[in-house]
Amino acid sequence: MARKMKVTTAKLTQCTWEEAFEGFVFWKQAQGLSITTITGYKNVITHFFKRFPYCWQSAKLRNSIIQHMADNIKPATYNLRLIYLRALFDWCIREGYLDVNPLSDFKKRKAQPRIVNIPEDVLQSLLKLPDQTSFAGLRDYTLILLTLDTGIRPKEAFNLKPQDIDLKHFFITIPEEVAKTRVTRSLPILPPTAKALNKLIRARHPAWAIDTPIFCSCEGTTLSRHTWGDRIEMYSIKLGFKIRPYDLRHAFALLYLRNGGHAFALQKSLGHTDMSMTKRYVNLTGQDLKNTHAKASPLNKLIVTKKKDRIRKISI
Repeated sequence: MARKMKVTTAKLTQCTWEEAFEGFVFWKQAQGLSITTITGYKNVITHFFKRFPYCWQSAKLRNSIIQHMADNIKPATYNLRLIYLRALFDWCIREGYLDVNPLSDFKKRKAQPRIVNIPEDVLQSLLKLPDQTSFAGLRDYTLILLTLDTGIRPKEAFNLKPQDIDLKHFFITIPEEVAKTRVTRSLPILPPTAKALNKLIRARHPAWAIDTPIFCSCEGTTLSRHTWGDRIEMYSIKLGFKIRPYDLRHAFALLYLRNGGHAFALQKSLGHTDMSMTKRYVNLTGQDLKNTHAKASPLNKLIVTKKKDRIRKISI
């Protein structure tokens, strides 16, 4: 007669979800994640547990997760919930707070990339709107110019200091503590951008500290994404064309490629860790592909045609 094996399960370490989450946040901070990313974790995870306060370390956790993920939400919101909550539960399993991840069999949803295609004449009109006789207007003009020249993220631009600008060699450096990916990168700038940056730096109040950000408020405080969003919205209303701060980064990526820029160089400029992220910004239209094909097709060199040769209608 076969023996029956007794299956034992490890006893879970008892704690509240707040205690587990506090340890998880410390762990993420130790990995060097940015404040913005940490804030994202806090918002998504606390939202779930405030909605389902009694599901932690109980049989209700799985059902609560299913209900939470079944909300009628956009794919991007769904994916954020999935990534942030699954990361927490994986960490809790390693620490002995949970024995199974309730999100282990969930998959990301495919989100349709948001294509932002701002006409060049609209961008030209946008650059004419800021009043450069005021500090705020000069700051806005310079920040728009810098974004269209480099594709820098708004958050990265807000934290640039005068010492990060090399006007002599036309470069700006995004320090690792400022970069979203925590990797230092240098971006080339054109003379018009360097000239605007130099003018903005000279317009700073003499009482401001040397480490006061270049793109600051009139009081010398760091510019926030909300303030910058309001400023761009104000210009959008005047233009009659809706533009958001991140749209300028999208516009840079599209125009960069249309003007012959290399995709891998674009990846480095945008600060992406791989090409999959770059592709989200590079949403070429059918006309873009047609123009690129006309320039890059191997037949341009393989088949030599005379200028006076004309394409005749083929009759069948």
